[in-house]
Amino acid sequence: MIRTLAHLSDLHLGRSEADAIGLRRAVTALVEAGVDHVVVTGDVTDGGQFDQLGAFQRLTAPIADRLTLVPGNHDRVGENAGRLMMRGRVAAEARDGLYLVRVDSTAPHNRRLIDAHGQLTVEDLVAIDAAVDRAPARVLVAVLLHHHVHRLPGDDVWEHLAAMVGLPWTAELRRGPALLERLRGRCDLVLHGHRHVPAGLVLGRGEARPLHVANAGCTTSLGRTRLFCHEGGRLTGQGWLEHDARRPEERTVAGLVAAA
Repeated sequence: MIRTLAHLSDLHLGRSEADAIGLRRAVTALVEAGVDHVVVTGDVTDGGQFDQLGAFQRLTAPIADRLTLVPGNHDRVGENAGRLMMRGRVAAEARDGLYLVRVDSTAPHNRRLIDAHGQLTVEDLVAIDAAVDRAPARVLVAVLLHHHVHRLPGDDVWEHLAAMVGLPWTAELRRGPALLERLRGRCDLVLHGHRHVPAGLVLGRGEARPLHVANAGCTTSLGRTRLFCHEGGRLTGQGWLEHDARRPEERTVAGLVAAA
């Protein structure tokens, strides 16, 4: 039986009314498409406020039974609403056909908005290793975290300039490449956000179990959601679900069963 997994990120609720409208449209599209499970990889809120998290919970109520999330750096500022999203640094949960390893890649410095870079400790890597080792057979294994794990360009000219002068808040996780090496051959997906422009990387293409690394981008601005199809622990297709009600032909998952 083919199942679907949707990947949203960087909703930034509280930034503007447009973001709330964007999330409402995303939820409508997900419900109409009958997506089986939904993950959100951080920056759920823009200012870490409890009322912003409450807005997220109200807007996603129709999919609350199929929803998994991790916090991002924006969720740690203000009232630190991110602390209500996850307990501990690493946790795992099993869903139908899925095994999700949740990683909190934020750190104490993320209470300051300018220090947006994340953190992966050696202890985090050990805990992720142990969680992946516990994955059942014949399920899709995905690691979820907010910060990017390999080098990506900045979202705008200011981030490009910041990267050129070596400001840390633009950089990938320092132990991100080490994490990817540990996961190769044992995991199917690494899903993240933080960068608002979508990106993708495949490690071990042509191997028995390639590792797909995907950034959802800023879902509320993009107006579309990254989708994955899977069956029996194998990724069978991927693509995008459009939120625009004027394009109903693109609000379906039927075309995603082509080889990934």
